Amino acid sequence: MRLYVLGQQGQVARALQEVSERRPDVVVGFGGRNDFDIADVDAVLAALRDFRPDFVINPAAYTAVDRAEEESAVAYHVNRDGAKAVAEASACMEIPTIHLSTDYVFDGTKSTPYAEDDATAPMSVYGASKLAGEHAVAAANHRHVILRTAWVYSPFGHNFVRTMLRLAETRDTLRVVCDQVGSPTYALDLAQAILAIAGRIDRSGWSTEFGGVTHIAGPDVVTWYDFACQIMRLAAARCARSANVEPITTSDYPTPARRPRNSRLSCNRLTTVFGISMPPLEQSLSECVSRLIVNEV
Repeated sequence: MRLYVLGQQGQVARALQEVSERRPDVVVGFGGRNDFDIADVDAVLAALRDFRPDFVINPAAYTAVDRAEEESAVAYHVNRDGAKAVAEASACMEIPTIHLSTDYVFDGTKSTPYAEDDATAPMSVYGASKLAGEHAVAAANHRHVILRTAWVYSPFGHNFVRTMLRLAETRDTLRVVCDQVGSPTYALDLAQAILAIAGRIDRSGWSTEFGGVTHIAGPDVVTWYDFACQIMRLAAARCARSANVEPITTSDYPTPARRPRNSRLSCNRLTTVFGISMPPLEQSLSECVSRLIVNEV
């Protein structure tokens, strides 16, 4: 199975590279911003024709949520126009595209987990640009799988776990928001699931049931404060420096972009259609923290 991945330095792209190296039946090619403009459909198509993939996977995104409020043109160029170009190029090759999206397409006002068919209402430029990308992908290639995920973390890239461990090295107390809830998602678990989805489609052939939006996130629901407490507990258990965690409200930590208070995603469709269940937070976070602490040593 041959996969072409857009993006090279992002968490999901790097996770895909790592997990695919353990799979002799999977060959992965990568294309990033240093190779071509993702919004240039001719350039993307040339790369696909050269590699001849069975699937195109697009986790590439402009993810600087707060900076996007001032750089909306850049955010839309990558998240909407880039998504469209990748989907159009994969459609020309008559192959499916697996596109990564976000919980930020919702406003977070729902009291229960969001299902795929719930109304979207992004509150930020980032969320709006990602939603526009979803629409562009769906219109450009009928063989599309749009995966909405949330709170991605990993041993590499910019993410909450790395930030908490870094801050704990120099601070005794960390102030963390306690009134936003979501499901942390380990990038390595996400990458494994993406390979499983591609493998399912590859074995059975494309079916309309695979198409559309599917939510994919970790199974455990926590606040950012809860998440930070777990990170510190795991760090302390490994004799690494940890810090006390103090709960604060969203209003205590204002940011240029508004975040959803509720980022819980219902992943029933992921299990029903693809037969996939994500590992528990304790297992995945423990692995991530261990890897980060070992690397620091």
